[in-house]
Amino acid sequence: MKINIIILLFINLLSLTIFSQTNFDTKLLLIRCDDIGMSHSVNMAAKELIESGLVFSTSIMFPCAWYQEGVDLLKDHPEIAAGIHLTLNSEWKNYKWGPIAGRNQVPSLVDSNGYFFPSRELLFENNPKPEEVEIELRAQIDRAITSGLKISYMDYHMGTAVDKPELRKIVEKLAAEYKLGISRYFGEVDLESMYSIPIDEKKDSLFKRIKMLEGDKINLLVCHIGIDNDELRAMIDMNSFGLKGMSKHREAELYALLRLQEENIFEKNQIRLINYNDLLREIGLDNMKSPVETGY
Repeated sequence: MKINIIILLFINLLSLTIFSQTNFDTKLLLIRCDDIGMSHSVNMAAKELIESGLVFSTSIMFPCAWYQEGVDLLKDHPEIAAGIHLTLNSEWKNYKWGPIAGRNQVPSLVDSNGYFFPSRELLFENNPKPEEVEIELRAQIDRAITSGLKISYMDYHMGTAVDKPELRKIVEKLAAEYKLGISRYFGEVDLESMYSIPIDEKKDSLFKRIKMLEGDKINLLVCHIGIDNDELRAMIDMNSFGLKGMSKHREAELYALLRLQEENIFEKNQIRLINYNDLLREIGLDNMKSPVETGY
């Protein structure tokens, strides 16, 4: 217990002191947009955010069909911190993907058609072998590295890659080996997700939370953006918690973020936007701590 308290104090001290140009009235906000490469619609939404000048981090789903477009987009914008969205699920009806390593290399991770399972529950009911999880995650990281894109960090689609202690250890091992950051390992504190908030309330809800940010933390806002078009409307979540009108929810998140930027809300509320490149530079890989270990 004492060790955890010391770790928490250390991380909080770092978050207050690493940004020497930030005064005590300034709040830190890290915006993380997931699922780049999942579809053309999501990539085009990311393009809109980039062109707005917003400072953010974004992670690519390298097993998905549109990952190369996402890579090419981010190569032209090194100011955006790029990550790997470690993927062990394929949750959409009629739009599926499977392991980069190949179904024969990781048979415990796939269904009878060779696709990832749509939910964490179905995956774990199939008793995935940790050694096969490592094979697949390593294949995803290798694809990311060999793409030529500068990769700063990793996070995890639907939380699956860190859902079990033995899997979390694999992610930590690979992060150390490849010298990559892990999202939520720098003392970030999550803001409430916009995803399940009603579509017409997202903007006002986000504005309200942004104005109430705490100044002694690294605030993390995880977003899921997209454009409400035929491609995205055709994707239906097979999970029980999946949202109806998903494409409209994602577009509403995109436009809420764009409005924040257009209306200069960050500067007006003394909010400094940071990304994982900043955390790697100022806190460093050696000071990462597991959120399980710290209680974050």
